[in-house]
Amino acid sequence: MTTGVDLESADDERESDLAGAKVGTLAARIAHRIEADVVRRGWPVGESLGSELDLREHFGVSRSVLREAVRLVEHHQVARMRRGPNGGLLVCAPDAGPATRSMVIYLEYIGTSVTDLLQARLLLEPIAAGLAADQVTEEGIETLRATLEDELAHGGELGIGTQDPLHPLLGKLSGNPVLHLFIDVLTRLTARYAHTSRRVPKAEVASSKELSHEAHRAIADAVIAGDGARAQTTLTAHVEWVAGWIEKHRVQRTKITGTVIEPEMVEGPRAKLAEVVAARIHDDIAARGWQVGSALGSEADLLARYGISRAVLREAVRLLEYHSVARMRRGPGGGLIVAAPEPQASIDTMALFLEYQCVTADDLRIVRDAIELGTVARVTARHADGDAEVAERLAAAVRWPTEGPADAPRKADLFHAELAELAGNPVLSLFLSIITELFRRHAAGQDRPLPGDSAADEVQHVHQRILDAILVGDAGVARHRMRRHLDALIPWWH
Repeated sequence: MTTGVDLESADDERESDLAGAKVGTLAARIAHRIEADVVRRGWPVGESLGSELDLREHFGVSRSVLREAVRLVEHHQVARMRRGPNGGLLVCAPDAGPATRSMVIYLEYIGTSVTDLLQARLLLEPIAAGLAADQVTEEGIETLRATLEDELAHGGELGIGTQDPLHPLLGKLSGNPVLHLFIDVLTRLTARYAHTSRRVPKAEVASSKELSHEAHRAIADAVIAGDGARAQTTLTAHVEWVAGWIEKHRVQRTKITGTVIEPEMVEGPRAKLAEVVAARIHDDIAARGWQVGSALGSEADLLARYGISRAVLREAVRLLEYHSVARMRRGPGGGLIVAAPEPQASIDTMALFLEYQCVTADDLRIVRDAIELGTVARVTARHADGDAEVAERLAAAVRWPTEGPADAPRKADLFHAELAELAGNPVLSLFLSIITELFRRHAAGQDRPLPGDSAADEVQHVHQRILDAILVGDAGVARHRMRRHLDALIPWWH
């Protein structure tokens, strides 16, 4: 006879399998609600959101669904479940690891080119250098000089790899968390291209390291002196030199291969063994060329290969499934199957981390202006070169706020998303999606709805005027109108 406990266990197992199937499951929705509640409450680190029983009753879900949701919340470092007396789901302070790792996974998969990366860096890094020069402190000066000394002592790899933290440090010194995080991602991915370069003669390597160090010192000197203009021009010239070096030496391939997630991104005091294993499996998938649909092996094969327990493997698989890196297929012919990553996991993870960083309206404006004004200029040039797709797609996007289905999500965002996509740079498209998601999460957390349909006519009018300027080839006016449009959105960030 089957007992009630047996039935509940069977139901839990079926629900767990379903929850791991894709991001849009019940467990993922519960995780999103927990995270939204943390944001709404001002991210009260150390506070308990309730015991497991409290949370199950509040959300009306089974133990397996709640635990699946908690795993995702823990992976995002929003909260951790503590067992025993005075336990519960406790709000914690996240770091940048999961956010950075999530973006690296997606951008590595889609085959981001070195040109894409360098275009994005040339848009964002000079801004960071200028801001750093404007507000550098005594402590910042000491950190800059210590970084340069460490680089000289250890011989950093061309100033473009993760062994040389100057570029992310400038992002940090800018005081803008969005710039800091985006620049960190860009420099990590640039380093992957440098690591796939052809063998370079030792004499050339030594000369390149010396040139890179000299450029870094000149950039730091300008920042320390408070000369923002010189810091920006020196950094721009250096990034262009880096681009030339990589282009000269890199092996031609469509995707980055090899290890793309460094151990320090996951291995730390907070990291779980499952997260480390998930990163290693991801690296193995990348090294094989990301063959979507191929099998990495059965559960037994993977347990033997990585030398771990079944519980650790299953948690690692859940994380891989969340990012759509791989999925476990049961039954004959099953195993861990390579999947095609989706951007939403990266977008959600990054937006959550930036929300915790207390991003201001000015932080957001600076980065969004740089990205959107840059894409407007590129799309205007593309149309001038005779690309008919620009007019067709943007005209449809202009009409969408008023002609699209009433329940269509993010109707006003389509014009901006189409501009970014038409600019042809997937990095900038992803960054813009993160900023848009961050804007929406913040508005939702403040219980202040966005204008939505009530402003559809006005939004359509503004988008049409930007498009009019693009179609006549006037990039200056198109940029001016876009800037005015973006400025009008800032009051909604409060």
